Amino acid sequence: MLEIFTKLADVITYDVLNLVQETKFADALHFFIEDTTKIFFLLAAMIYIISFTRSFVSPEKVRLWLTGKSRFTGYFLAVLLGAVTPFCSCSSVPLFIAFLSAGIPLGVTMAFLITSPMVDQVVVVLLGEAMGLTFTITYIVVGSLIGVLGGLLIDILKLESWVEPYVWNIKMPTPATAEEASGWKWRESYARSEVKDIINRVWLYILIGVGLGAGLHGFVPKEWFLAHAGADNSFAVPLAVLAGIPLYSNAAGVIPVAEVLLNKGVPIGTILAFTMSVVAISLPEMLILRKVLKVKMLVFFAGYLFGALIFTGYLFNFIFGG
Repeated sequence: MLEIFTKLADVITYDVLNLVQETKFADALHFFIEDTTKIFFLLAAMIYIISFTRSFVSPEKVRLWLTGKSRFTGYFLAVLLGAVTPFCSCSSVPLFIAFLSAGIPLGVTMAFLITSPMVDQVVVVLLGEAMGLTFTITYIVVGSLIGVLGGLLIDILKLESWVEPYVWNIKMPTPATAEEASGWKWRESYARSEVKDIINRVWLYILIGVGLGAGLHGFVPKEWFLAHAGADNSFAVPLAVLAGIPLYSNAAGVIPVAEVLLNKGVPIGTILAFTMSVVAISLPEMLILRKVLKVKMLVFFAGYLFGALIFTGYLFNFIFGG
């Protein structure tokens, strides 16, 4: 099905613009047109489907589902919901406060916050298409286990004192959610509005990411990537994680770069470590969470994710080659 975007790029690059095939500029432009159209189409379709589904799973429902559950059930539901609900970073603080005010343990709450960025739906669809079903399942399982282990570690160490004190004193109301009384028409309208809203917020990152990917694809030789980030470089994975931290973007914006790295022969674990570093340890996310977490917890949270991403990178290189 996705071949239509390749054919569209062929027509525009070689027929309409009449560029010579296999030149650097033509290759870069072809990549830009193909990936831009493909990513915007897939992103719109994914957002619509996920948002329509999400209309049945509001943050309030998530909070109510987790309230009063056993620790084991709480972890299972937290990781499951973190993996399938695309709550953005702007939702982190209200969700965090709502969970804790409902008496949900800190470890369970943090398991949700860890899993949500670690198991990203864009990565599942776009990288999963290139790598296959085994990669997709492994990615989801590993990301979920990282969320559970992070929450358990916080529970074992009893780090509640590392949360800002005011958070524990907030009493959240539990009003009936409007969507519970709404029909299919409202859900369809909500899904369309989410597509418009999210694409309006991320389109620039996508164009920047695809533009960077196109430049790397067309002008940087494969040998350069193999020399600096190939399987022979034992430090490629931690360096990839470090490189991703200051590069704020969402998964849709960084996937084009990941696609180029994959085509250039960079091992998938190194690519995944870089991609998830950009998504999961972004500086804006850390600044938002600073509102509810003390510096010690923020350092612990970022350090745990840093170590988890390095482990994930080496693990995927071992399993899938590289």
